[in-house]
Amino acid sequence: MSSDILEILDREKDHDDTEAGNYFVANYPPFAYWTTEAAGGVESLLERPATPEVPLGVYFHVPFCRKRCHFCYFRVYTDKNAEEIKGYLDAGMAELERYANAPLFQGRKPRFVYFGGGTPSYLSVSQLQALTGRMKELMPWDAAEEVTFECEPGTLTEQKLSALREIGVTRLSLGVENFDSRILEINGRAHRTAEIHRAYGYARSIGFPQINIDLIAGMVEETPENWRENIRKTLELQPDSVTIYQMEVPYNTGIYREMKAAGKLTAPVASWQTKRGWVDEAFAALEADGYTVTSGYTAVRDPARTRFVYRDQLWAGADLIGLGVASFSHVAGTHFQNLPEFSQYLEAIRAGRLPASRAHITTAEERMIRELILQLKLGRVSCSYFADKFGVDLRARFGQQWSDLKTRGLLGEDGDRLQLTREALLKVDTLLHAFFLPQHRGTRYT
Repeated sequence: MSSDILEILDREKDHDDTEAGNYFVANYPPFAYWTTEAAGGVESLLERPATPEVPLGVYFHVPFCRKRCHFCYFRVYTDKNAEEIKGYLDAGMAELERYANAPLFQGRKPRFVYFGGGTPSYLSVSQLQALTGRMKELMPWDAAEEVTFECEPGTLTEQKLSALREIGVTRLSLGVENFDSRILEINGRAHRTAEIHRAYGYARSIGFPQINIDLIAGMVEETPENWRENIRKTLELQPDSVTIYQMEVPYNTGIYREMKAAGKLTAPVASWQTKRGWVDEAFAALEADGYTVTSGYTAVRDPARTRFVYRDQLWAGADLIGLGVASFSHVAGTHFQNLPEFSQYLEAIRAGRLPASRAHITTAEERMIRELILQLKLGRVSCSYFADKFGVDLRARFGQQWSDLKTRGLLGEDGDRLQLTREALLKVDTLLHAFFLPQHRGTRYT
């Protein structure tokens, strides 16, 4: 009996255009299977005994931006004043205090901390210092291996970057996306080329241990010439790591609203074949310059020194506390997401309630598959890891999937490891659906 992989690959030939919907697989089971009923169990979950052997991370969602990008699908706001921002940050700390006092987290310190958005660097220096000071009091960072902070280049000053370093940020992630001001403007980005170089120069002079640059392949009106120039400028800067995403058009984006109004099914961005070709071209250039590709999206300059702790520990089953509006948590085998609206979130916190809006209590099999599909995004999985942790023989459990991948020249073996080829890695999010349980296949991911 064939797995879904051959069907997926054959279908791709006729569906190369970028259409609306989510492509990137961020979790498992799909969010469409999370329920409001299950969210009611989160309170009792926190009363369980602490599990100090499980790594813990904290994510804080800063949903404020100067401008909403046309391709953005995150929960962000561009209209909040200083008082509203302060109220939100206070609510986030009240939420963290609730977790810090829960039995499940007693004595546990975060191994990694992540500030995402929105635009965390939208906050002022004084707001950042007050926020992180309160976080450290509630859940100390002294055991953290990594503190990541996402930045929009146009919001950065030398003073703010110095403050971030003093706060303890170790991994600075710059949302460059593209080096061309015209492309940035067309796609709704707030920053321009000059701000990229200014911010990067400041960050290098201050001495962050790791600076990451984000790029997006296939933005509206991006051309092969522009893409090659992005690669050239990236190599010129020599960041510690480069993350490249392939442009997708989820349903809650400005691009999709324009498509819907015009009655169009195809997004005005590059085809999947083109985007994958561009990422392949970038990876080849980075490897020729000494970088190592460490996932379907990332290349690092020095693998011995440059790690992505947030990704690696989360994809290996670490607990994650997600703070703020619409944030996702993964705790003790339960997934849950916070309320998706600003006012709803604040109201819940002020009423003394946890703001969980939907949740899913995973089975042991679902937890195994979750780690498998996430680690496949690294391009390789260890069979002994899954045998030791889950008592599963990967080769037998997913024999048909591996066989189908080998048939198409997309999989190799290296001792204990099953390894995706570069071609497979570039389309890994499409292939992952074949590893879903039957009841989770063929439905809308979100």
